[in-house]
Amino acid sequence: MNRFVVISGCSGGGKSTLLAALFDRGYAVVEEPGRRIVEDETKGSGSALPWIDMTAFARRAVVMALQDRDDASRYEGWVFFDRGLVDAAAALEHVTGEPALERFCQADRYHKRVFLVPPWPEIYVTDPERRHGLDAAMAEYDRLLAAYSLLGYDICILPKTGIAERADFVLQMLAGGEPAQ
Repeated sequence: MNRFVVISGCSGGGKSTLLAALFDRGYAVVEEPGRRIVEDETKGSGSALPWIDMTAFARRAVVMALQDRDDASRYEGWVFFDRGLVDAAAALEHVTGEPALERFCQADRYHKRVFLVPPWPEIYVTDPERRHGLDAAMAEYDRLLAAYSLLGYDICILPKTGIAERADFVLQMLAGGEPAQ
């Protein structure tokens, strides 16, 4: 889907904040599957949590990401995804060795340009849903960079700037322009 745009990259790099800014500008936004899964699992006695059962967590994230794509078809214009199917499939492939990227991500494509937030140690924090440290976040970033590249996406690394500037950058890049220097 040409209008389905993924914002991915390093945990703690400002993805959710950027997506909130895009939402405030009137764009449709799909929240990160992982955060929704953690929230749901911790309400009960669920075990599909990345720190308990990463395989179950990743499988659930794949299912949720596929559903998110279907649900997002009701929106008009750009739809921004806080992570997505490639992220979930890359996690599943990493923990199980299954060819999840090939299985799930060839037919269900996003916009050709994917935006990755780079590791940004100065703003990285853990929280109840993000318990892993910066080293694990950076390893995940490297896997995602490789996965999106392998799948032929045009990877655009977001600058370490303020939220308004990042939102402007994303929208300008999608409009076919190059960002102002």
